[in-house]
Amino acid sequence: MNYTINRTFKGVSFQDIDARTRAALADKGFGVLTEIDVQATMKKKLDVGMSAYRILGACNPKMAYQAIGIEPRVGAMLPCNVILREVEGGVEVSAVDPVASMQAIENAELTDIAGQVRDLLAKAVAAI
Repeated sequence: MNYTINRTFKGVSFQDIDARTRAALADKGFGVLTEIDVQATMKKKLDVGMSAYRILGACNPKMAYQAIGIEPRVGAMLPCNVILREVEGGVEVSAVDPVASMQAIENAELTDIAGQVRDLLAKAVAAI
């Protein structure tokens, strides 16, 4: 099963895709709550080099509130991670598929909300 929504951009800078991703997420009601610069962390902690890799923890407050109301422990699986990573000739954006990540929770209402969030994330990725 595919667990991410992906799109690759050729011939564009990492910074450009970062800005475009944040704007597309905001347009669909998501805020970026957390940001992890994996490249910098690996350099600092392990003294290893790697290509640009950033994890954005995106949250749509309305949808998160609904999900927590249905399943209070679902917060352990939030926020929705979106990664930006440098690939040969460009940048790949991958957003988690909330339906795939919520399969462990047997709750039809939560599955419905996860589907709505997946649709919003897919539209955001398409709009980058």
